[in-house]
Amino acid sequence: MKLFSSVNDVTDLKKFIEEALILKADPFANKSLGKDKTIGLVFLNPSLRTRLSTQKAALNLGMNVMVMNLDKEGWALETEDGVAMNGTTVEHIREAAAVMGEYCDILGFRSFPKLQDREEDYSESLFNKFVKFSGVPVVSLESATLHPLQSFADLLTIVEHTKFIAPPPSGEVGRGLPKVVLTWAPHVKALPQAVPNSFAEWMCKAQDGGMIDFVITHPEGFELAEKFTPGATIVTDQDEALKGADFVYVKNWSSYKDYGKTLPGAESWMMTNKKLEETNDAKVMHCLPVRRDYELSAEILDGPNSLVIKEASNRTWAAQAVLKKMLEDLKK
Repeated sequence: MKLFSSVNDVTDLKKFIEEALILKADPFANKSLGKDKTIGLVFLNPSLRTRLSTQKAALNLGMNVMVMNLDKEGWALETEDGVAMNGTTVEHIREAAAVMGEYCDILGFRSFPKLQDREEDYSESLFNKFVKFSGVPVVSLESATLHPLQSFADLLTIVEHTKFIAPPPSGEVGRGLPKVVLTWAPHVKALPQAVPNSFAEWMCKAQDGGMIDFVITHPEGFELAEKFTPGATIVTDQDEALKGADFVYVKNWSSYKDYGKTLPGAESWMMTNKKLEETNDAKVMHCLPVRRDYELSAEILDGPNSLVIKEASNRTWAAQAVLKKMLEDLKK
């Protein structure tokens, strides 16, 4: 594995989940694998879980770790070719990424979209240039359109907790698999589609593998890009979508169609315990950070149905499985 940016970089999803669970049970079994290897974690945007979990995963594997908040600690980057750098940018991404690749055996890179130009954001130009010019294996720590480490941890959490879900009502049709619902949530500002895109992509692949049934619900106008939702059931009636759900994943995203725009006055979409009555006593998930009592109710976050902390904890084992695979391939 030289690149981890999408579920499509995983050849065997079930085996990858099993590997992460093995690492969770014995985190230091491969401590020698990363000996004398260095990972650089490069952030253009804030991070808590991604930074700490990936750093911990690398340390568990015996790696040296360097972290750089490039937006604050580096030179202003130029990302376009063929321009005279006579303005505010100081260093070109060609040299910056290449130098990082000289210092590190593996690199992680995180950047957010501007939410102004859909074509530009969805081209993943910045991330792809970093991959190209660094010359070493790269892990996405979130890009303009996807957040694969988060979604891997999400699926890992669902698989872990499937054995605890209540059995379906007697005679109910089509309930042989756990029902996973991604629901839109209100927010005070427009957010990227990276997390829901990625969650949908991973859940659709899990559904193809016979692991889950997957439903997406959102207000009209908030459809995700179709390439991330093949096979998903998509409805705009949240109450209907929640019926019989075993897992509910709560997340806001701005419009893909009316790019970067959000919906005012949609507070009724916030998940509450009352809405959970429609579900199969569903476990509730969120990638964090979360705005309490606006995006997701505090009663759920503080109650027995919340998996948000366990989900965040699994970020380490998702990252460790990815890094272990990359380190193994470096030795070949």
